[in-house]
Amino acid sequence: MHVSYHAWESRHLGRAMEYKVYGDRGRPVVVFPTSNGRFYQYEDSGMIEELQGFIESGQVQIFTVDGIDWETFFSKDGDFNHRIARHEAYFRYIGEEFLPEVFRASRAANAGTEIRPLLTGCSMGAFHAANFLFRFPWMGDGLIALSGVYSTRHFFGPALDGAIYFNSPIDYLPGIEDEHLLRDIRRLRLIVSCGQGAWEDEMLGETRALEGVLRHKSIPALIDYWGDDVSHDWPWWRKQMSYFLGKWLAA
Repeated sequence: MHVSYHAWESRHLGRAMEYKVYGDRGRPVVVFPTSNGRFYQYEDSGMIEELQGFIESGQVQIFTVDGIDWETFFSKDGDFNHRIARHEAYFRYIGEEFLPEVFRASRAANAGTEIRPLLTGCSMGAFHAANFLFRFPWMGDGLIALSGVYSTRHFFGPALDGAIYFNSPIDYLPGIEDEHLLRDIRRLRLIVSCGQGAWEDEMLGETRALEGVLRHKSIPALIDYWGDDVSHDWPWWRKQMSYFLGKWLAA
């Protein structure tokens, strides 16, 4: 398997940002890490090994982006405005610096064909992937979100001032009336899943809330609830990701 490491100084974040790429061709898959996770987490947690068959057969090329949750959602700084502004800078890094590199690499790997990425993540990574794609649906083709939360109340309490609101999908999706934006979102292939076992209570509630919002807005999605033995942990996420990636690619 071809693996490469990349890093540069982000103009939006004012710091070095790193990522890794696994594979040399195929559908680009952008992976956000779990809470306070780093770009190497997907590999360290066994997910690259789990998806090795997809990568080596040229079906997917995986890009694992770095996170900065410790500066934003999980920061101990009580200044909400500073924390959410830092997160907005992170999303500008994703959209204006990181994803253009994904597109460039994908064109080079796929004979000049530009293929929009599938976004994915587990837990906090699911939140970031879903939130980014709902806000900027023209930058991706779909989502696999595993065991995520989909509001900001876990990080900012009931506050929904300014940019906090626009990072809380359960809150902002119902208010979208722009038909062009809704058409872009409805075009996406969305898979959202959650277990019903240990440490999944909050995620299960938010997945059900998101399901209701998507249904209300006529946004197609596969919402799949796994059993009460399915916990909020990597052994299950590996099984889920392998299953859902095959399903997503076959659609």
